Amino acid sequence: MEFLLILSITLLTYTVTIFIINKLNKMRHQNCYLLDYACFKPSDEFKLPTNICGEVIFRNKLLGFDEYRFLLKVIVNSGIGEETYGPRSIFRGEEATATLDDALFEMDECFEHSIGDVLANSGVKPTDIDILVVNVSMFAPEPSLASRIVNKFKMRDDIKIYNLSGMGCSASLIAVDLIRRTFMSQLNKLALIFTSESITPNWYSGNRRSMMLPVCLFRCGGCAMLLTNDPKRKNQAKLKLKHIVRAHLSHDEAFSSAFQKEDELGHTGMSLNKYLLKAAALALMQNLKSLAPKVLPVTELVRFVMAGIYERCNIRTRGGDRISVNFKAGINHFVIHSGGAAVINGVGKSLNLSDWDLEPSRMTLHRFGNLSASSVWYILGYMEAKKRLKKGHKVLMIGLGAGFMSNSCVWIVNRDLKDEGVWKECIDQYPPKLLENPFMKMYGWINDQDIKIF
Repeated sequence: MEFLLILSITLLTYTVTIFIINKLNKMRHQNCYLLDYACFKPSDEFKLPTNICGEVIFRNKLLGFDEYRFLLKVIVNSGIGEETYGPRSIFRGEEATATLDDALFEMDECFEHSIGDVLANSGVKPTDIDILVVNVSMFAPEPSLASRIVNKFKMRDDIKIYNLSGMGCSASLIAVDLIRRTFMSQLNKLALIFTSESITPNWYSGNRRSMMLPVCLFRCGGCAMLLTNDPKRKNQAKLKLKHIVRAHLSHDEAFSSAFQKEDELGHTGMSLNKYLLKAAALALMQNLKSLAPKVLPVTELVRFVMAGIYERCNIRTRGGDRISVNFKAGINHFVIHSGGAAVINGVGKSLNLSDWDLEPSRMTLHRFGNLSASSVWYILGYMEAKKRLKKGHKVLMIGLGAGFMSNSCVWIVNRDLKDEGVWKECIDQYPPKLLENPFMKMYGWINDQDIKIF
Protein backbone atom coordinates (compact mmCIF):
# COMPACT_ATOMS: atom_id res chain seq x y z
CA MET A 1 0.00 0.00 0.00
CA GLU A 2 2.82 2.36 0.94
CA PHE A 3 4.61 1.45 -2.30
CA LEU A 4 1.53 2.34 -4.38
CA LEU A 5 1.22 5.69 -2.58
CA ILE A 6 4.88 6.54 -3.27
CA LEU A 7 4.49 5.47 -6.89
CA SER A 8 1.36 7.59 -7.30
CA ILE A 9 3.06 10.65 -5.79
CA THR A 10 6.11 10.10 -8.01
CA LEU A 11 3.98 9.80 -11.16
CA LEU A 12 1.95 12.87 -10.22
CA THR A 13 5.10 14.87 -9.50
CA TYR A 14 6.62 13.77 -12.80
CA THR A 15 3.45 14.66 -14.74
CA VAL A 16 3.19 18.10 -13.14
CA THR A 17 6.90 18.75 -13.74
CA ILE A 18 6.66 17.78 -17.41
CA PHE A 19 3.54 19.96 -17.80
CA ILE A 20 5.30 22.97 -16.25
CA ILE A 21 8.45 22.44 -18.34
CA ASN A 22 6.39 22.19 -21.56
CA LYS A 23 4.39 25.26 -20.59
CA LEU A 24 7.53 27.30 -19.86
CA ASN A 25 9.18 26.02 -23.03
CA LYS A 26 6.15 27.01 -25.09
CA MET A 27 6.16 30.48 -23.52
CA ARG A 28 9.85 30.87 -24.42
CA HIS A 29 9.12 30.01 -28.04
CA GLN A 30 6.11 32.34 -28.30
CA ASN A 31 8.38 35.37 -28.28
CA CYS A 32 8.75 37.11 -31.64
CA TYR A 33 12.14 38.62 -32.46
CA LEU A 34 13.14 40.81 -35.39
CA LEU A 35 16.55 39.49 -36.42
CA ASP A 36 17.20 42.06 -39.13
CA TYR A 37 15.59 44.07 -41.93
CA ALA A 38 16.83 45.52 -45.21
CA CYS A 39 15.23 48.36 -47.16
CA PHE A 40 15.60 48.71 -50.92
CA LYS A 41 17.16 51.75 -52.56
CA PRO A 42 16.65 51.75 -56.37
CA SER A 43 19.35 52.79 -58.80
CA ASP A 44 20.01 56.53 -59.20
CA GLU A 45 18.85 56.29 -62.81
CA PHE A 46 15.30 55.99 -61.45
CA LYS A 47 15.36 59.17 -59.37
CA LEU A 48 12.47 61.59 -59.88
CA PRO A 49 13.79 65.16 -59.66
CA THR A 50 11.59 68.18 -60.34
CA ASN A 51 12.26 68.42 -64.08
CA ILE A 52 11.37 64.74 -64.69
CA CYS A 53 8.16 65.08 -62.67
CA GLY A 54 7.28 68.13 -64.76
CA GLU A 55 7.81 66.20 -68.00
CA VAL A 56 5.55 63.40 -66.76
CA ILE A 57 2.80 65.88 -65.91
CA PHE A 58 3.00 67.64 -69.27
CA ARG A 59 2.82 64.29 -71.11
CA ASN A 60 -0.71 63.79 -69.84
CA LYS A 61 -2.81 65.49 -72.52
CA LEU A 62 -5.96 65.27 -70.36
CA LEU A 63 -4.60 67.85 -67.95
CA GLY A 64 -5.39 71.51 -68.33
CA PHE A 65 -4.51 74.79 -66.68
CA ASP A 66 -6.58 74.15 -63.53
CA GLU A 67 -5.07 70.69 -63.09
CA TYR A 68 -1.54 72.12 -63.41
CA ARG A 69 -2.27 74.61 -60.66
CA PHE A 70 -3.77 71.90 -58.47
CA LEU A 71 -0.79 69.57 -58.93
CA LEU A 72 1.67 72.39 -58.23
CA LYS A 73 -0.08 73.14 -54.94
CA VAL A 74 -0.20 69.46 -53.94
CA ILE A 75 3.44 68.72 -54.75
CA VAL A 76 4.77 71.89 -53.11
CA ASN A 77 2.92 71.02 -49.88
CA SER A 78 3.58 67.27 -50.05
CA GLY A 79 6.83 67.19 -48.09
CA ILE A 80 8.53 65.16 -50.85
CA GLY A 81 12.04 66.04 -52.00
CA GLU A 82 14.19 65.68 -55.11
CA GLU A 83 15.59 62.18 -54.65
CA THR A 84 12.60 59.83 -54.56
CA TYR A 85 12.37 56.95 -57.04
CA GLY A 86 9.89 56.02 -59.75
CA PRO A 87 9.30 52.91 -61.91
CA ARG A 88 11.16 52.16 -65.14
CA SER A 89 8.12 52.86 -67.33
CA ILE A 90 8.19 56.58 -66.41
CA PHE A 91 11.69 57.07 -67.75
CA ARG A 92 10.69 55.39 -71.00
CA GLY A 93 7.72 57.72 -71.33
CA GLU A 94 5.41 54.70 -71.07
CA GLU A 95 3.73 55.25 -67.68
CA ALA A 96 0.29 55.20 -69.33
CA THR A 97 1.02 52.01 -71.29
CA ALA A 98 3.16 50.01 -68.87
CA THR A 99 3.25 46.25 -69.48
CA LEU A 100 3.17 43.22 -67.19
CA ASP A 101 6.92 42.83 -67.76
CA ASP A 102 7.43 46.37 -66.46
CA ALA A 103 5.47 45.57 -63.30
CA LEU A 104 7.35 42.33 -62.71
CA PHE A 105 10.69 44.09 -63.29
CA GLU A 106 9.83 46.57 -60.51
CA MET A 107 9.00 43.75 -58.07
CA ASP A 108 11.99 41.59 -59.05
CA GLU A 109 14.43 44.46 -58.52
CA CYS A 110 12.96 45.20 -55.11
CA PHE A 111 12.82 41.73 -53.62
CA GLU A 112 16.10 40.51 -55.14
CA HIS A 113 18.01 43.33 -53.44
CA SER A 114 16.12 43.58 -50.13
CA ILE A 115 15.80 39.83 -49.50
CA GLY A 116 19.34 39.20 -50.73
CA ASP A 117 20.68 41.88 -48.36
CA VAL A 118 18.78 40.74 -45.26
CA LEU A 119 19.86 37.11 -45.78
CA ALA A 120 23.50 38.10 -46.33
CA ASN A 121 23.57 40.45 -43.34
CA SER A 122 22.07 37.90 -40.96
CA GLY A 123 23.93 34.83 -42.20
CA VAL A 124 20.66 33.02 -42.95
CA LYS A 125 20.36 30.78 -46.02
CA PRO A 126 17.19 30.71 -48.16
CA THR A 127 16.71 27.06 -47.22
CA ASP A 128 16.59 28.04 -43.53
CA ILE A 129 13.33 29.94 -44.03
CA ASP A 130 10.23 28.14 -42.69
CA ILE A 131 7.55 30.78 -43.38
CA LEU A 132 7.26 33.45 -46.10
CA VAL A 133 4.71 36.30 -46.06
CA VAL A 134 4.47 38.72 -48.99
CA ASN A 135 2.28 41.80 -49.01
CA VAL A 136 1.92 43.91 -52.15
CA SER A 137 -1.53 45.45 -52.13
CA MET A 138 -2.24 46.38 -55.75
CA PHE A 139 -0.47 43.77 -57.87
CA ALA A 140 -1.37 40.09 -57.78
CA PRO A 141 0.07 38.11 -60.73
CA GLU A 142 -0.14 34.36 -61.10
CA PRO A 143 1.92 32.50 -59.95
CA SER A 144 1.91 34.71 -56.87
CA LEU A 145 4.78 36.99 -55.90
CA ALA A 146 5.40 34.68 -52.94
CA SER A 147 5.86 31.73 -55.32
CA ARG A 148 8.11 33.91 -57.47
CA ILE A 149 10.36 34.57 -54.46
CA VAL A 150 10.46 30.87 -53.50
CA ASN A 151 11.50 30.04 -57.06
CA LYS A 152 14.08 32.83 -57.29
CA PHE A 153 15.83 31.93 -54.01
CA LYS A 154 15.26 28.16 -54.30
CA MET A 155 13.67 27.83 -50.88
CA ARG A 156 12.57 24.53 -49.35
CA ASP A 157 9.68 22.52 -50.77
CA ASP A 158 7.89 22.48 -47.40
CA ILE A 159 7.99 26.26 -46.83
CA LYS A 160 4.67 27.81 -45.75
CA ILE A 161 3.79 30.86 -47.90
CA TYR A 162 1.15 33.57 -47.54
CA ASN A 163 0.45 36.18 -50.23
CA LEU A 164 -1.50 39.18 -48.89
CA SER A 165 -3.07 41.79 -51.18
CA GLY A 166 -5.41 44.77 -50.82
CA MET A 167 -4.29 45.51 -47.24
CA GLY A 168 -2.94 48.99 -47.97
CA CYS A 169 -0.29 51.00 -46.20
CA SER A 170 -0.53 49.15 -42.88
CA ALA A 171 -0.04 45.70 -44.42
CA SER A 172 3.45 44.99 -43.06
CA LEU A 173 2.16 45.15 -39.47
CA ILE A 174 -0.60 42.72 -40.45
CA ALA A 175 2.13 40.42 -41.76
CA VAL A 176 3.99 40.71 -38.45
CA ASP A 177 0.80 39.79 -36.61
CA LEU A 178 0.32 36.76 -38.87
CA ILE A 179 3.84 35.60 -38.09
CA ARG A 180 3.35 36.20 -34.36
CA ARG A 181 0.22 34.05 -34.32
CA THR A 182 1.92 31.31 -36.33
CA PHE A 183 4.82 31.27 -33.86
CA MET A 184 2.37 30.43 -31.05
CA SER A 185 1.92 26.91 -32.40
CA GLN A 186 5.29 26.27 -34.06
CA LEU A 187 8.68 26.18 -32.34
CA ASN A 188 12.11 27.38 -33.48
CA LYS A 189 10.92 28.88 -36.77
CA LEU A 190 12.43 31.48 -39.12
CA ALA A 191 10.03 33.74 -41.01
CA LEU A 192 10.66 36.14 -43.88
CA ILE A 193 8.38 39.09 -44.70
CA PHE A 194 8.62 41.03 -47.94
CA THR A 195 6.59 44.23 -48.18
CA SER A 196 6.29 46.69 -51.05
CA GLU A 197 3.82 48.38 -53.39
CA SER A 198 3.66 48.14 -57.16
CA ILE A 199 3.64 51.59 -58.76
CA THR A 200 3.99 50.53 -62.41
CA PRO A 201 0.52 49.04 -63.14
CA ASN A 202 -1.29 51.54 -60.92
CA TRP A 203 -0.17 54.80 -62.50
CA TYR A 204 -3.18 57.08 -63.02
CA SER A 205 -3.27 58.89 -66.36
CA GLY A 206 -6.60 60.68 -66.02
CA ASN A 207 -7.51 64.13 -64.74
CA ARG A 208 -9.69 63.49 -61.69
CA ARG A 209 -8.15 65.38 -58.77
CA SER A 210 -8.87 62.85 -56.01
CA MET A 211 -7.13 60.18 -58.13
CA MET A 212 -4.12 62.33 -58.98
CA LEU A 213 -3.13 62.65 -55.30
CA PRO A 214 -1.58 59.16 -54.95
CA VAL A 215 0.54 59.74 -58.07
CA CYS A 216 2.05 62.78 -56.34
CA LEU A 217 2.85 60.90 -53.13
CA PHE A 218 3.66 57.23 -53.82
CA ARG A 219 7.16 56.14 -54.81
CA CYS A 220 9.12 52.91 -55.37
CA GLY A 221 10.63 51.01 -52.45
CA GLY A 222 10.28 47.90 -50.32
CA CYS A 223 11.68 46.01 -47.36
CA ALA A 224 12.48 42.46 -46.24
CA MET A 225 12.37 41.43 -42.57
CA LEU A 226 13.56 38.29 -40.79
CA LEU A 227 11.70 37.17 -37.66
CA THR A 228 12.14 34.18 -35.35
CA ASN A 229 10.85 32.60 -32.15
CA ASP A 230 14.02 30.60 -31.57
CA PRO A 231 15.37 31.52 -28.09
CA LYS A 232 18.90 30.66 -29.23
CA ARG A 233 18.80 33.60 -31.66
CA LYS A 234 17.44 36.24 -29.26
CA ASN A 235 20.86 37.81 -28.62
CA GLN A 236 21.30 38.25 -32.37
CA ALA A 237 17.93 40.02 -32.70
CA LYS A 238 17.54 43.77 -33.04
CA LEU A 239 14.02 44.05 -31.63
CA LYS A 240 11.55 42.02 -29.59
CA LEU A 241 7.82 42.32 -30.28
CA LYS A 242 5.91 43.35 -27.15
CA HIS A 243 2.39 44.27 -28.30
CA ILE A 244 0.39 44.45 -31.51
CA VAL A 245 -3.08 45.99 -31.89
CA ARG A 246 -5.33 46.11 -34.95
CA ALA A 247 -8.42 48.26 -35.53
CA HIS A 248 -10.74 48.24 -38.55
CA LEU A 249 -13.57 50.75 -39.15
CA SER A 250 -16.64 49.33 -40.85
CA HIS A 251 -18.80 52.32 -41.83
CA ASP A 252 -19.24 53.32 -45.48
CA GLU A 253 -17.46 56.69 -45.35
CA ALA A 254 -14.28 55.13 -43.98
CA PHE A 255 -14.49 52.21 -46.43
CA SER A 256 -14.66 54.53 -49.45
CA SER A 257 -12.13 57.14 -48.24
CA ALA A 258 -9.28 55.30 -50.05
CA PHE A 259 -10.73 53.33 -52.93
CA GLN A 260 -9.44 51.87 -56.19
CA LYS A 261 -11.82 52.59 -59.08
CA GLU A 262 -12.20 53.80 -62.66
CA ASP A 263 -12.91 57.40 -63.60
CA GLU A 264 -15.46 58.50 -66.22
CA LEU A 265 -12.99 57.81 -69.04
CA GLY A 266 -12.08 54.33 -67.82
CA HIS A 267 -8.71 55.21 -66.24
CA THR A 268 -8.05 53.11 -63.15
CA GLY A 269 -6.51 54.67 -60.07
CA MET A 270 -6.65 55.08 -56.31
CA SER A 271 -9.10 57.71 -55.15
CA LEU A 272 -8.44 59.58 -51.87
CA ASN A 273 -11.42 61.66 -50.77
CA LYS A 274 -11.89 64.39 -48.17
CA TYR A 275 -13.00 61.94 -45.48
CA LEU A 276 -9.59 60.22 -45.48
CA LEU A 277 -8.00 62.25 -42.67
CA LYS A 278 -11.10 61.88 -40.50
CA ALA A 279 -11.16 58.12 -41.12
CA ALA A 280 -7.47 57.94 -40.19
CA ALA A 281 -8.10 59.89 -36.98
CA LEU A 282 -11.04 57.68 -35.96
CA ALA A 283 -9.18 54.44 -36.71
CA LEU A 284 -6.10 55.66 -34.84
CA MET A 285 -8.20 56.67 -31.82
CA GLN A 286 -9.85 53.24 -31.78
CA ASN A 287 -6.44 51.57 -31.95
CA LEU A 288 -4.83 53.67 -29.23
CA LYS A 289 -7.73 53.02 -26.85
CA SER A 290 -6.76 49.36 -26.87
CA LEU A 291 -3.02 50.01 -26.87
CA ALA A 292 -2.84 52.58 -24.06
CA PRO A 293 -3.50 50.19 -21.12
CA LYS A 294 -0.80 47.85 -22.46
CA VAL A 295 2.03 50.40 -22.66
CA LEU A 296 1.34 53.25 -20.23
CA PRO A 297 2.30 53.30 -16.54
CA VAL A 298 -0.47 53.30 -13.94
CA THR A 299 0.14 56.96 -13.07
CA GLU A 300 -0.52 58.04 -16.65
CA LEU A 301 -3.64 55.85 -16.90
CA VAL A 302 -5.02 57.43 -13.72
CA ARG A 303 -4.29 60.88 -15.13
CA PHE A 304 -6.05 59.91 -18.37
CA VAL A 305 -9.14 58.74 -16.45
CA MET A 306 -9.20 62.05 -14.63
CA ALA A 307 -8.95 63.78 -17.99
CA GLY A 308 -12.17 62.02 -19.03
CA ILE A 309 -13.92 63.21 -15.88
CA TYR A 310 -12.68 66.73 -16.48
CA GLU A 311 -13.89 66.62 -20.07
CA ARG A 312 -17.37 65.46 -19.12
CA CYS A 313 -17.59 68.30 -16.65
CA ASN A 314 -16.33 70.72 -19.33
CA ILE A 315 -13.36 71.62 -17.16
CA ARG A 316 -10.37 72.87 -19.14
CA THR A 317 -6.70 72.90 -18.31
CA ARG A 318 -4.64 76.04 -18.28
CA GLY A 319 -4.57 77.52 -21.76
CA GLY A 320 -7.96 76.06 -22.66
CA ASP A 321 -6.65 72.74 -24.06
CA ARG A 322 -8.19 69.42 -23.23
CA ILE A 323 -6.14 67.00 -21.20
CA SER A 324 -4.84 64.22 -23.45
CA VAL A 325 -2.98 60.99 -22.84
CA ASN A 326 0.80 61.25 -22.83
CA PHE A 327 2.15 58.27 -24.78
CA LYS A 328 5.69 59.49 -24.15
CA ALA A 329 5.26 58.15 -20.61
CA GLY A 330 5.52 54.62 -22.01
CA ILE A 331 7.12 55.03 -25.46
CA ASN A 332 10.56 56.35 -26.44
CA HIS A 333 10.24 56.52 -30.25
CA PHE A 334 7.33 56.95 -32.65
CA VAL A 335 7.34 55.45 -36.14
CA ILE A 336 4.45 57.14 -37.96
CA HIS A 337 3.59 56.03 -41.48
CA SER A 338 4.88 58.69 -43.90
CA GLY A 339 1.64 58.89 -45.87
CA GLY A 340 2.02 62.62 -46.44
CA ALA A 341 2.76 65.81 -44.54
CA ALA A 342 -0.88 66.14 -43.43
CA VAL A 343 -0.94 62.59 -42.03
CA ILE A 344 2.33 63.00 -40.12
CA ASN A 345 1.33 66.40 -38.72
CA GLY A 346 -2.15 65.17 -37.79
CA VAL A 347 -0.90 62.13 -35.86
CA GLY A 348 1.84 64.22 -34.28
CA LYS A 349 -0.67 66.80 -33.08
CA SER A 350 -3.04 64.19 -31.64
CA LEU A 351 -0.18 62.55 -29.70
CA ASN A 352 1.47 65.86 -28.68
CA LEU A 353 4.73 64.87 -30.36
CA SER A 354 7.66 67.23 -30.83
CA ASP A 355 9.53 68.03 -34.03
CA TRP A 356 12.27 65.67 -32.80
CA ASP A 357 9.73 62.85 -32.54
CA LEU A 358 8.35 63.54 -36.03
CA GLU A 359 11.73 64.09 -37.69
CA PRO A 360 12.25 60.44 -38.82
CA SER A 361 8.84 60.29 -40.53
CA ARG A 362 9.24 63.69 -42.17
CA MET A 363 12.75 62.95 -43.41
CA THR A 364 11.67 59.57 -44.81
CA LEU A 365 8.83 61.28 -46.69
CA HIS A 366 11.28 63.88 -48.02
CA ARG A 367 13.96 61.39 -49.09
CA PHE A 368 11.89 58.42 -50.28
CA GLY A 369 8.25 59.57 -50.51
CA ASN A 370 5.24 57.50 -49.45
CA LEU A 371 6.43 53.90 -49.67
CA SER A 372 3.13 52.36 -48.58
CA ALA A 373 3.50 49.49 -46.10
CA SER A 374 7.29 49.58 -46.17
CA SER A 375 7.48 53.22 -45.02
CA VAL A 376 7.68 52.31 -41.33
CA TRP A 377 10.87 50.30 -41.89
CA TYR A 378 12.64 53.19 -43.66
CA ILE A 379 11.64 55.38 -40.69
CA LEU A 380 13.03 52.80 -38.27
CA GLY A 381 16.18 52.74 -40.41
CA TYR A 382 16.51 56.52 -40.02
CA MET A 383 16.32 56.19 -36.24
CA GLU A 384 18.94 53.45 -36.28
CA ALA A 385 21.26 55.41 -38.59
CA LYS A 386 20.98 58.39 -36.23
CA LYS A 387 21.90 56.03 -33.35
CA ARG A 388 18.73 56.88 -31.47
CA LEU A 389 17.78 53.28 -30.63
CA LYS A 390 19.30 52.10 -27.35
CA LYS A 391 18.83 48.84 -25.48
CA GLY A 392 15.53 48.77 -23.59
CA HIS A 393 13.91 51.59 -25.57
CA LYS A 394 10.30 51.08 -26.68
CA VAL A 395 9.35 51.85 -30.28
CA LEU A 396 5.74 52.40 -31.36
CA MET A 397 4.96 51.72 -35.03
CA ILE A 398 1.72 53.15 -36.42
CA GLY A 399 0.35 52.07 -39.80
CA LEU A 400 -2.74 53.48 -41.52
CA GLY A 401 -4.35 51.91 -44.58
CA ALA A 402 -7.41 51.50 -46.77
CA GLY A 403 -10.38 49.69 -45.31
CA PHE A 404 -10.09 51.78 -43.13
CA MET A 405 -7.46 50.25 -40.83
CA SER A 406 -5.07 51.38 -38.14
CA ASN A 407 -2.49 48.86 -36.95
CA SER A 408 0.17 49.44 -34.33
CA CYS A 409 2.88 47.46 -32.61
CA VAL A 410 5.41 48.08 -29.86
CA TRP A 411 8.96 46.78 -30.13
CA ILE A 412 11.60 46.64 -27.41
CA VAL A 413 15.13 47.40 -28.59
CA ASN A 414 17.26 44.34 -27.81
CA ARG A 415 20.66 46.04 -28.06
CA ASP A 416 22.14 49.40 -29.09
CA LEU A 417 21.59 49.75 -32.84
CA LYS A 418 23.76 51.71 -35.24
CA ASP A 419 23.48 50.22 -38.75
CA GLU A 420 23.01 52.93 -41.37
CA GLY A 421 21.44 50.67 -43.99
CA VAL A 422 19.65 52.46 -46.80
CA TRP A 423 20.51 55.85 -45.24
CA LYS A 424 24.27 55.27 -45.33
CA GLU A 425 25.11 57.71 -48.12
CA CYS A 426 22.90 60.59 -46.97
CA ILE A 427 22.23 60.36 -43.21
CA ASP A 428 24.71 63.15 -42.45
CA GLN A 429 22.69 65.51 -44.67
CA TYR A 430 19.55 65.06 -42.58
CA PRO A 431 17.70 66.93 -41.32
CA PRO A 432 18.45 69.74 -43.82
CA LYS A 433 18.06 73.31 -42.65
CA LEU A 434 15.36 73.93 -45.24
CA LEU A 435 12.86 71.56 -46.85
CA GLU A 436 12.13 73.98 -49.67
CA ASN A 437 10.40 72.34 -52.63
CA PRO A 438 11.97 73.36 -55.99
CA PHE A 439 8.65 72.88 -57.79
CA MET A 440 7.52 76.39 -56.93
CA LYS A 441 10.79 77.89 -58.16
CA MET A 442 10.65 75.98 -61.45
CA TYR A 443 6.90 76.00 -62.14
CA GLY A 444 5.56 78.86 -60.00
CA TRP A 445 4.99 80.85 -63.19
CA ILE A 446 1.84 78.78 -63.74
CA ASN A 447 0.10 80.70 -60.95
CA ASP A 448 0.84 84.01 -62.74
CA GLN A 449 -0.56 82.97 -66.11
CA ASP A 450 -3.85 84.14 -67.57
CA ILE A 451 -5.88 81.04 -68.43
CA LYS A 452 -7.00 82.50 -71.77
CA ILE A 453 -3.46 83.34 -72.87
CA PHE A 454 -2.12 80.05 -71.48
